[in-house]
Amino acid sequence: MQKLIVVTGASTGMGAATARELARQGFHVLAGVRRDTDADAIRTTGIEPVILDITDAEQVAALAARVGDDPRPVHALVNNAGIQVNAPVEALPMAQWRRVFEVNLFGHVAVTQALLPALLHGGGRVVNISSIGGKAAMPTYGAYAGAKFALEAVSDALRREVAPLGVPVVVIEPGGVRTKMAARGIATANQLAAAMTPEQDARYGSLVQAINTLMRTGTASGVTADAAARVIARAVTARRPRTRYPIGRDATLVIGLTRLLPDRMLDRVIAANLRRHHPKAVTG
Repeated sequence: MQKLIVVTGASTGMGAATARELARQGFHVLAGVRRDTDADAIRTTGIEPVILDITDAEQVAALAARVGDDPRPVHALVNNAGIQVNAPVEALPMAQWRRVFEVNLFGHVAVTQALLPALLHGGGRVVNISSIGGKAAMPTYGAYAGAKFALEAVSDALRREVAPLGVPVVVIEPGGVRTKMAARGIATANQLAAAMTPEQDARYGSLVQAINTLMRTGTASGVTADAAARVIARAVTARRPRTRYPIGRDATLVIGLTRLLPDRMLDRVIAANLRRHHPKAVTG
């Protein structure tokens, strides 16, 4: 019998590429999107778009009902939806902190809770899309990395709870991926930087520009969304999946450094890498 897979955040980027790859492999993919136009763009053989804001309890309940009404077993839930918001800890408004955690953490928990009965019944698995930001927190990444660190912890707890019940839990840790997410993140970072006080701008303005440059170059040199989707698909289809899958050489490098280097040494490595991206001082 054909199996179902739910992919959240499937409008663009890795989510859309993952939905297409899994449909190509013969699964029926319920692809979570936010808008009707996104649904029209991704709808094809094997992909059924569903309107899903993972922070909307009614839409999450509707997804669970759609899955419950289908006789096909649910093979996997891919928690991919996410947003990127970057600003110094001091300058990021609390409303933005809460928004990042609502989307990048609590929304995933809500969808997982809603679909776990079906996953347990069908012997499915949970695949959580984290980030190298879930292993190392760069400057201005406090909210984003905080939510990803928390997602890693939740994934560990869930894995230890449901592995005895036959449900594997897998974490995907991408580095740079060539998607629109980075461009949106840079635009948001610039908007937040424009709202900083003059004192905050003096403290962090150059840092924000350096991070934006690093984000832009890291994305440009990253893997394609299709390449990332193939790694996610391996995690979805492996008979005995690993607990974690890094994506990209940068992810493998950063994760290795976090294991090997003490905090102060890692701080110096990150600072040295950022130093070359700071804007040059203008001399009169």
